[in-house]
Amino acid sequence: MSTSSPASSRFHVSLPKRSVFAVPDGAGVGIECRSGAVWVTLDRDTRDIVLEPGERFEGTEHRRVLVSALEASCITVSDARPAAMPLPRGTGTRSPWRLPSHGLSPA
Repeated sequence: MSTSSPASSRFHVSLPKRSVFAVPDGAGVGIECRSGAVWVTLDRDTRDIVLEPGERFEGTEHRRVLVSALEASCITVSDARPAAMPLPRGTGTRSPWRLPSHGLSPA
């Protein structure tokens, strides 16, 4: 059994094809692709980062990170600080973690 400090967390997110998951501040956040394929983009960064199962991205700068599902995918988000955790359901406030799908394509 692993233990973690209160300042770290880990959770899984299932993403339908073409959906987008947003991390408002990617500093210190890890994104691991568990299944499918995702395209990771950072504000003001020209790199194309595509993750396949078993591959991981570690955020090092205070930038928004968008994870776009190229196909139905599952990711693990880890080491997010409590301030960046998604809001509980039913609070009446829209979570900053999820953006509506706009049919975006990396092509």
